[in-house]
Formats: sequence, C-alpha cells, structure tokens
Amino acid sequence: MEHFDKIANMIALTMGASWASGLNLYAAILMLGGLGMTGNIALPPDLQILSNPLVVSAAGLMYIVEFFADKVPGVDTGWDALHTFIRIPAGALLAMGAVGDVNEGVSIAAALVGGTMAAGTHAAKAGTRLMINTSPEPFTNWIASFSEDLAVIGGLWVALHYPVFFIILLILFIFMIITLLPKIWQGIRRIFETVFGQKRVRET
Repeated sequence: MEHFDKIANMIALTMGASWASGLNLYAAILMLGGLGMTGNIALPPDLQILSNPLVVSAAGLMYIVEFFADKVPGVDTGWDALHTFIRIPAGALLAMGAVGDVNEGVSIAAALVGGTMAAGTHAAKAGTRLMINTSPEPFTNWIASFSEDLAVIGGLWVALHYPVFFIILLILFIFMIITLLPKIWQGIRRIFETVFGQKRVRET
C-alpha cells in the first residue's frame, strides 16, 4: 500500500505540475515554491530549486504581470502566443523534476508526457480565450482568467493532498480536452475566415 501511495503521489505531482503550467506557469511555480519554502510540502530533490526565495519572488512578480495581462482582451491572446514557447517546455521540465533521478528512461518519458499535457492545456486555454475575445464585453474574459487561477491553485492542492482523486479528475480532463480541442479549432478557423473574408471584401 505504501508503494502504491508513493507512485500515486509521484504521478499526481508530475502531471499536476505540467497540467498547471499550461494554464498559468507562474501561479504553479509560486504555489509549489511557496509551499516548499514554508515547509508545508517536501518537494522532490530536482524541484527544490523552486523553493529558492529568488525563484519564488520572480514567479510572484511574473504572476502579477500575468494577472493583469490575462484580463485584457487581445493582450491575453498575445500573452498566450508568447507563452507557447515557455509553458510547454516548462511543463516538460517540471514533470522531469517531479519524478526525480529514477533513471534516464523514466525522466525522458515524464518530460514527453508532461510537455504534451502542458501543450494540451495551453492549447485549450489559448483557443478558448481567442473565441471569448470575439465578444466586446470584458467580463467573460475576467471570469475565465479568475477561473483558471483558481483551477491551478485548487488542482495542485488536490494533487498534493488527494493524489488518487486528482488522477481520476485528470483522466476526465484529458477526455474532455480530446473532445473539445477539435471544436475549439473549428471555432478559431471560423473566426479567422470571417476576419480575413471581411478584409478581402474591403480591399475589393
């Protein structure tokens, strides 16, 4: 039973960190690093760098920047586009660090799965935001942003305290993403077709 709990804890932390990084990397690092720095959780050796005060401070500063950027329609889409090159590699690195120095094969597998998880979460977030930004009112955007922040905090808390329950929720989330991503992509394609179609009409 103890061995099962250890594996469940490792999987939950590995997938939880990479999943959260796809939504809000800085909130994920701030929470994990803050909990590690205060002694509330014992981070794996390869993730203990997150509890360094400089890392926590930097994550806190960037979280504040993202907190405001993420709530401005249009700005949030640009922010998401930029963070395509940040959240996904970071998700892979966090997953690799969470499994620790088991062996090289496990580390590489964790990085691949973690990067994919971060990519899927990031794609769902960015695509949904792009569709929300077609609405002129900002309130939907704010609700989505606050919901994502709460999801990161709540999701990581569940992963750290109830790993088996988190793994079940994560499996359901993966099935939901598989179902929703094609629909999100179709919605984004229609938006671009509408925008560029109107542009061509004006030019002619």
